[in-house]
Amino acid sequence: MYGKLVLVYDGERLLGEVELQHQGGGVWGEEIKEIRISHYSPPSERCPPLAVLHTINSTGICFKLESTAKNVDSPLSLLHATCLRDNKTAVAIIGEGEIHLVAMHSRKYEGQHPCFWGFNVASSLYNSCLALLNLRCLGIVFDLDETLIVANTMRSFEDRIDSLQRKINSESDPQRVSSMLAEVKRYQDDKNILKQYAESDQVIDNGKVIRSQSEVVLALSDNHQTIVRPLIRLQDRNIILTRINPLIRDTSVLVRLRPAWEDLKSYLTAKGRKRFEVFVCTMAERDYALEMWRLLDPESNLINPRDLLDRIVCVKSGSRKSLFNVFQDGNCHPKMALVIDDRLKVWDEKDQPRVHVVPAFAPYFAPQAEANNSIPVLCLARNVACNVRGGFFKEYDESLIQRISGVAFEDDTKDMPSPPDVSNYLFPEDDTSASIGNKDAIGFDGMADAEVERRLKEIPRENLLRLNQPLPDSHSFSSKSSSSEKLYQISQI
Repeated sequence: MYGKLVLVYDGERLLGEVELQHQGGGVWGEEIKEIRISHYSPPSERCPPLAVLHTINSTGICFKLESTAKNVDSPLSLLHATCLRDNKTAVAIIGEGEIHLVAMHSRKYEGQHPCFWGFNVASSLYNSCLALLNLRCLGIVFDLDETLIVANTMRSFEDRIDSLQRKINSESDPQRVSSMLAEVKRYQDDKNILKQYAESDQVIDNGKVIRSQSEVVLALSDNHQTIVRPLIRLQDRNIILTRINPLIRDTSVLVRLRPAWEDLKSYLTAKGRKRFEVFVCTMAERDYALEMWRLLDPESNLINPRDLLDRIVCVKSGSRKSLFNVFQDGNCHPKMALVIDDRLKVWDEKDQPRVHVVPAFAPYFAPQAEANNSIPVLCLARNVACNVRGGFFKEYDESLIQRISGVAFEDDTKDMPSPPDVSNYLFPEDDTSASIGNKDAIGFDGMADAEVERRLKEIPRENLLRLNQPLPDSHSFSSKSSSSEKLYQISQI
């Protein structure tokens, strides 16, 4: 195949002439009149650039470049040798994306003949994913409400109680009436606690007066202000009382944290080494979401405060969640991300295979559900994350990198193994929601406004009836779980 002749520059310095052969991967070769290198990617510690780009690029090679000069001392030869030696790419900006030039070995010339593959990727995506892959780290995206926490204001407590009382009045089954009365009682107890806090910044717990403690929330940017919130932490009850807007008492919130969150959190950053980069995607209002995450990660071990505004993504109610939107700054690739959510259908269809669906956290309807499970829900999520990470990097190291070392300039990406994808390691038995009818449940996504609590959407009770039943333990998993267990052991590295 013969291509067009194109000049290659490093900034303003001419490096030489190359023959460009268009391959159909995202940029039309006919549109390229010259290639001007603007910068170089960071040197890679352990990942060949070709393996990184094959993992994060879905369109294949844009074009191939081959030097028209055979001089081994030419500037293009020096560029080629430097990129091979340092495991880095030369980057040209074409349009809104980056073209990464990967130095390739040539089977035809059996030497350091200057030849390159060109890949088109979103700006900054390569550097972000290179850092993750070098650290053997993936992305993990959490939902908040009914996945990690349940939060209520006075208004939402009243809505829940009113709804249950209407159902009680029309219910003829004594057992269901008894169950709903017990649920109403649990709501009323927490509502009374919240009422005390909202009115006086203190609560009486077992005859003891507990006063709020001021917690300073530092400004996250120049457009934000430092906030001082009055908080009460009832550790024995797993309850936190906070106020989204400290000046408006109606924004007081009673928050219940899901059991075993600390176990999952400690796994993500075990021994000071990050196994996952953490993101949040929620349909809640931003100030509410930021405060809920602060309660979940008070030491900022999972998300650095300077990254919070980019890492916590709030989606408008009624819109679908999307990994493309979560990673719009090029900080991860969807194929390298696991989602933990209590609802599947709120995600774009292309992202749903990467979602591990957990049962909705329902401490008022099923207060013993978490305790009755032989494996707590978030501990199971931790195991799933561990298996996914282990499987991903086992395939990356033992299949992709091993085979990619033999790929030459004359080959094509179709000759390479398929890149790993998080969805390949989410096994059906990992989706515990299927056993409790949770996949399409509609839940509460926080406050739609900092001052006004939007009305809670009702979760169909039939979708939660089996929440008190324990999840299958690890011994009852199918044969595919045995492979999951092996991956769990592998990923403890």
